[in-house]
Amino acid sequence: MTRPNYRGRRVLSPLGAVLLIAVGAALAADPSRWLIFLVGVGALGLLDDLAAGPARGLRGHAREVARGRPSTGALKAIGTIGLAVYALAGQDLSGPEFALSVWVLALSAHLGNLLDTRPGRSEKALALVVVAVCAILWSLAPLAPVAALLGPVAVCAWLTLRERAMLGDSGASLIGGMVGVLLVTALSLYGEFRSINSAVGRVPLLQRLDSLGRVN
Repeated sequence: MTRPNYRGRRVLSPLGAVLLIAVGAALAADPSRWLIFLVGVGALGLLDDLAAGPARGLRGHAREVARGRPSTGALKAIGTIGLAVYALAGQDLSGPEFALSVWVLALSAHLGNLLDTRPGRSEKALALVVVAVCAILWSLAPLAPVAALLGPVAVCAWLTLRERAMLGDSGASLIGGMVGVLLVTALSLYGEFRSINSAVGRVPLLQRLDSLGRVN
């Protein structure tokens, strides 16, 4: 399939379908919850690529839901949060750590889409996070959950930067999900040395998110 890019030039899209194949191959070799999360967010993005209506952005999809109309964007948002909860269910996390990690995963996947308005932006964001996380922790350990996908993403970047293809929501959501996995892995390693409870307590917004749904 081809679609017009931001300059009106028709390019191959969605390239994210190829990334989904790569994640599927990695999942067959290592059925981890992280890879299941990435397959899920990529598949939800692909649904948006193939079946999305005219609504765009969070407000557009919210209006569609308020009017009682089906919205792939709303399904993607709810599904991403559900996948994040599933991916983290096996982790030994406290309440604040769990809440923070769910939001990091879900918002990162959405951020991937927000960045994907020009060629290579999502891939560059992933590269910056890779460098920053590894430099701050002085370790390659955070890369372990997504290491098998870095090569395919580099190939995608080569194609998108040359305006031969577009990621689509499938690829952008998947790469954003990879950013989220890296950040959550880094948070987990950070928690080995510092108190995440104290860090959450110092940020009012995180405090509010953490307290949502509690009786006391």
